[in-house]
Amino acid sequence: MNADYSRFSGVVIVDSASIRDAMRAIDTNGREMVLVSDESGHIIGLISDGDIRRALLTGHTLDMPAAIVMTREFFSVAPDADRASILDVMKARSFQHVPVLDHDRRLVAVHFLRDLIGATPKPNVAVIMAGGQGTRLRPVTESIPKPMLEVAGRPMLERILLHLVGHGIQRIYISVNFKAEVIERHFGNGSGFGCRIYYLRETEPLGTGGSLSLLPERPDHPILVLNGDMISRVNVTELLEAHAQQGNVATIGVGPYQIQVPFGTVQAEGDRLQSLAEKPTLDILINRGIYVLDPVILELVPKQKDFPITDLFKKLLATKKPVGVFNFDDPWADVGHLEDLRKAQRGW
Repeated sequence: MNADYSRFSGVVIVDSASIRDAMRAIDTNGREMVLVSDESGHIIGLISDGDIRRALLTGHTLDMPAAIVMTREFFSVAPDADRASILDVMKARSFQHVPVLDHDRRLVAVHFLRDLIGATPKPNVAVIMAGGQGTRLRPVTESIPKPMLEVAGRPMLERILLHLVGHGIQRIYISVNFKAEVIERHFGNGSGFGCRIYYLRETEPLGTGGSLSLLPERPDHPILVLNGDMISRVNVTELLEAHAQQGNVATIGVGPYQIQVPFGTVQAEGDRLQSLAEKPTLDILINRGIYVLDPVILELVPKQKDFPITDLFKKLLATKKPVGVFNFDDPWADVGHLEDLRKAQRGW
């Protein structure tokens, strides 16, 4: 075998191995599966313990080649696939393991669901704002909360939650109001999603920041706050690290956005023309609805009052507190209008 799979001992067997060898490998690795490689090191199949049980029940013997019971068509990902998106797929399709193969189908790594959900736990809590009525998306939001609208077959809120879990966030608060029972029925206490979920129940709309006053206690570590009507693959771990390293009291996630001006523009100085540009494209930074807040600034959030989270940042800037930005260009979609929803459903 040309590829050196010594670091994958017990996870890869050669195609000349027997069913007994496959059973022994699965017993050794404790992962309920083994991959099969040809003599050149290309991964050509996957064998689960279920495949072996079914083979034995239909009359196969332990000395038969393992290759006859392997699955040749199995799901794998490329080396550049990010962990959170892999977790999304695994949860959606009930996969327990996903191999990472390069373009030559050589094994780079194997993702196991229990490892991803068991990512190094972080002490931070997250708050997801999911209480809005989604009036701009009516009529589709008349009977369902906007965060529960599906994008690529799954509710946006579920995508957000699993993304957080994939980065080790284990305690999540969801702020609910409109059609709260739909959200609570779907997620329950979070045990089925690898985390613990608590609900901040708004008796009246509190905006994008007001429900922070409903937290039952002040957390000990920086808080992640996310809008429930967007999906993103931002690296949550890097965001939290940047917040800490920069010594910020608050950090806002931002990203690039381009605006096409539909007219020719003019630069002038006094009554003298300096330059012309025909329908230029402007590059700006936009707020992407992802924030990190130090617990101490929660005292600035009024209780039981409609409070946009941007007003909190204005208060911090007015008092010269250190507020940072975290610029990321990872995939991101904000779903505020029907056309935004259609774009996300097409492209995510």
